[in-house]
Amino acid sequence: MTEAATDTKQMIMSAARLMVQARGFNGLSFRELAKEVGVKSASIHYHFPTKGDLGAALARRYTEDAVLYFDGLLAVSDDPAAHIRGYTEVFRSALVNNNRMCLCGIMAAEHDDLPVEVRAEVDKFTKVNVKWLVKVLSRQQPAAQAQAQAQAQAQAQAQAIERHALAIFAAVEGAQLVARGRGDIAVFDQTIEAYRTAGLLP
Repeated sequence: MTEAATDTKQMIMSAARLMVQARGFNGLSFRELAKEVGVKSASIHYHFPTKGDLGAALARRYTEDAVLYFDGLLAVSDDPAAHIRGYTEVFRSALVNNNRMCLCGIMAAEHDDLPVEVRAEVDKFTKVNVKWLVKVLSRQQPAAQAQAQAQAQAQAQAQAIERHALAIFAAVEGAQLVARGRGDIAVFDQTIEAYRTAGLLP
C-alpha cells in the first residue's frame, strides 16, 4: 500500500471513529464519511469493502489503543487508586470531545444490529477492560494472604474480583452514557465520585 493510500485509510478511520462515537454504528454513512474526508465513496470501499469491515477495524484499533493506554497506567504507578483514576479519565475525555461516547460502548448498545465481525471486536473490548481491571483489583490482595488461602477460597476470590471488575466497567460506561444524555460532564464526575465513596472504585 502506498504512503498516500495509507494516509487516506488513516483519515477515513479517524473520521469514522468520531462519527460512530457521536451517532453510533447505525449512523455511520459512507457517503457522509467520504464528504468529511474529501474523497469519493469508492475510495472508502477500496479500503473497507463493507460497513462491517470498517466497524470491525475501528473497534479493533480502539481496543489496541486501550491496551497500550492501560498498560501505560500500570507501568507508571503501583497504586490501584491511581490506575482507576486514569481509567475513568479516558472515558471522561470522550465526553469532553464534543459529548462523545466510548466507541465500543456506543456500538455495544446496538449489539443485535451489528455485523458478526463488528460484534466480535466489541466483545473483545469488554474482555480487555475486565481483564485489566481484574489485574488492578488483584494488586490490592496481599501476596502472603493469597498464598495461604485454600484453593477453593482462592478460586472464589478470583471470581469475586472478576465480578467486581465487570461491575466497574459497566458502571463507568453507564456514568458516561447518563452524562452524555444530560449534556453535562459534571454528572460523570459526580457519579464517579459517588462510586468511589460507595467503595466500588479503589
